[in-house]
Amino acid sequence: MNITGKKLVEMGYQPGAWFTDALQYVNSNELSDTQLKEYLDDNQPQLIEPLEVAVAYHKNIKAENEVEAVTVDKVFSTMDALMKTPTVVNGAVMPDACPTGSIGQIPVGGVVVTKNAIHPAMHSADVCCSVMMTSFGNADPKAVLDAAHSITHFGGGGRQDLFDFPVALEEQIKENRFLNSERSLNLAKTHLGTQGDGNHFLYVGKSEKTGETIMVTHHGSRGFGAYLYKKGMQAAEAHRKVFSPKTDKVNAWIPYDTDQGREYWAALQVVRAWTKLNHEVLHTATAEKLAIEPLDSFWNEHNFVFKDGDEFYHAKGATPLSNKFVPDSVDGLRLIPLNMSEPVLIVKGETTENNIGFAPHGAGRNISRTQHIRNNSDRTIEEVFAAETSGLDVRFYSGRIDISELPSAYKNAETVQAQMEYYGLGTIVDRIMPYGCIMAGDWQQDAPWRKRRKKNRNRR
Repeated sequence: MNITGKKLVEMGYQPGAWFTDALQYVNSNELSDTQLKEYLDDNQPQLIEPLEVAVAYHKNIKAENEVEAVTVDKVFSTMDALMKTPTVVNGAVMPDACPTGSIGQIPVGGVVVTKNAIHPAMHSADVCCSVMMTSFGNADPKAVLDAAHSITHFGGGGRQDLFDFPVALEEQIKENRFLNSERSLNLAKTHLGTQGDGNHFLYVGKSEKTGETIMVTHHGSRGFGAYLYKKGMQAAEAHRKVFSPKTDKVNAWIPYDTDQGREYWAALQVVRAWTKLNHEVLHTATAEKLAIEPLDSFWNEHNFVFKDGDEFYHAKGATPLSNKFVPDSVDGLRLIPLNMSEPVLIVKGETTENNIGFAPHGAGRNISRTQHIRNNSDRTIEEVFAAETSGLDVRFYSGRIDISELPSAYKNAETVQAQMEYYGLGTIVDRIMPYGCIMAGDWQQDAPWRKRRKKNRNRR
């Protein structure tokens, strides 16, 4: 009798890729009864069940009002579910935490430590979202912002005036199984020198301590990183289906101690190098435009996976304080932006039991972008903009104001800083006081697909 996959399911075995080899073996060897069951029991994947009790995590956040209480409750609910993932060993929540996605998905401001496991959804599609600063000495802030405005690129897609692409980086892309495709390389080249949309920005201000004019850029790995994320999620989901089908899809993982796991980790490092380069080309081009030799520069990511032995620290919007997480650290300094009307903080810090080596990455949100827009529907966009950006040189690259990125869309900056001090989440050593910034704005109003749709509708 020929054994089929249906028969194995009827016998109580979990279907998966292992069925192919198992069916070939049992049928070619005509196994049945006791021999069949013994073979299947010995060769079926060993299922990994979610934990019955959630791993405890550190709550470095407290609600200051009723609105924040709702947000904090949601953050704790999603962390409580996430911390039952079988790979998890530790975690923490930062003061700027806010929920994103379904229950069980890592919140912004969450840090989750796993053993021998990389979870793509825990670093999200915006791989290596990060910040870089460059000091231009006593340069005029407006001149710096004007020069940067002429060089940077916000909004969807890539750019046609391409920057030179390093040969060594291209070779690394081609050598990695997760990155080696024509589309991946095209995204890497055309998105170089672009900053995307959302809360990404180019900020200019002055050091509170020295008076130097400083430029800060904030963005991730763009379409190049999103491509890797998609590939990583596919690999993680394939593993989850076979070995841990009861684990939430958003918490699927790739075991590091496999060829695939090590290759994915290597791909993440390539994306990290690309993202740092993406900052550097903008800073270098701005300096060349101004004919100024920069005085100082450093960067740090706040949306990435950091490795320490066989443990992986997934920071979804959390700044690494520990130097062991930042191999190119400069004097242990880190950047934490708040909002366009507040300073960018320069901080240093040590690892403690409750911060597990991390600090906040910004101010976070208490309500969604959509709800914030609704809350301001009694005023025009121009009125909201004028009230919240008075005295600042705030520009939207698309020419359309995005009020969901104005200061009132974010948590109170003073509260975040107070909770940083209370929970020991880094020490502020300087502040970059705001002059102005550039953001994408509501670029989708003029997106190519929207224009085509309008044109087709007019034809009808």
